[in-house]
Order: sequence, then C-alpha cells, then structure tokens
Amino acid sequence: MAGSIDVDPKTVERWVTTGRTPYRRHRYAVAARLGVDETYLWPDALTPDQVAGASESEIITIYPHRWSVPSDLWRRMFETAEEEIGVLVYSGLFLSEDAGTHRVFRAKAEAGVRVRILLGDPESPAVAQRGADEGVDDAMAAKIRNALVMYRPLRGVDGIDFRLHDTILYNSIYRADDQVLVNTHIYGFTAAQAPVIHLRKVAGGGMVNNYLESFERVWDRARELE
Repeated sequence: MAGSIDVDPKTVERWVTTGRTPYRRHRYAVAARLGVDETYLWPDALTPDQVAGASESEIITIYPHRWSVPSDLWRRMFETAEEEIGVLVYSGLFLSEDAGTHRVFRAKAEAGVRVRILLGDPESPAVAQRGADEGVDDAMAAKIRNALVMYRPLRGVDGIDFRLHDTILYNSIYRADDQVLVNTHIYGFTAAQAPVIHLRKVAGGGMVNNYLESFERVWDRARELE
C-alpha cells in the first residue's frame, strides 16, 4: 500500500496505529486504491464546506419534470451498469412499458449484473394513500398491477429479482452502479410532473450514498414477488 501511494511504510503504520488522519491527497489515493469512499475510511476528515462542495459535484443535471427527461436517457444510463441496476418505484409504469429497457435488463442480467426491481404493494395502505394524494385514487394500484403484467417476461430471468414494498415513498430511485436518477415526489402531483435529479457518486459526496442506502433499507423489508 505505501509504495502504491508513494509514502513511507512508517507513515501508513502511524495512520493505522494512532488513528492519525492523512493529508487529503493521501486520503484520496488510499480510497482510490481500495475502491472505497474517502468518507468510509475517515468519516470525520472532511469539513462541512468540503462535504457540501463534493455533494454539489454529484449533480449532473436537474429536470423540472420527469416527462422532460430525454426518453433515451433511462436506457442509456442502465446500459452503463457493470454491477448493479436498481429500480424503486410505486408503479414506474412508463419504464415497464419500454421494450428497449426490458432488453437492457435482460442483457445486463445475462452479463452478470444484479438487477433488482421494487414495486409498491398494490394492496398496501401506502399505495392507497399515494393514489388519494395524487388524485388518482384506485388508479395507482391498477398501474402497479399493469406494471407487474408488463414485467412478466422478465420475472423468470436469472439475475432479475422483483419485490413488493409497502413503504411511504418520498422519492423514486433509478440506479445504474454509481449513477442515480431521483424522481422527487410532490404532494398533489403525479410523479411525471415532479422534478428528476441526475446524480453521479463522487469521493466525499453524500447525496448518492444516502439514496443508495435508502434503496437497500426498502429492499430488506420488502417481500418477494410470488
């Protein structure tokens, strides 16, 4: 390790044995060498301004509405995935209807990428409440059932897993490795009318990690689709 980041081995030993925080350039080098975030190794090393600056760098662009996102962006983002694809929605009907996205999911799963899709449980109180909040009532549950039908060709593909969740969903999350599209939810508006934030994980940033952790929490408590 010391040789690969051009420091004396005794310096690395002091980092480990005394808890001394390395200089920032060395923190970046070690984190890159180990393939982890700097904040994972030294969570208290960054100042609030540095964290804010890194988090701002995670923002690629912001779209005022989901319908204003370029139609091919979703597919192109998923095509970049080499390890992980994740979808957390209530229905995400627009995505389930896209045959091109289906082909990407299938091809990626066959290439060894983990594909996980979380849909809302159409029988859950959370889905009923979201339907009422958006003014669509039972149409929300109906859209989920439609999405389940549209996804049927993928439900038997190795590497593609589906679960149903009953959480209150504050954001829909679409993940391809370290890139994330976050569709915010606004009371009284459908998801298509709400903004979408396109993010990419960078060292020291905190936004993408929070969304990815939220995805994992929902996944852990969701039930497998029968």
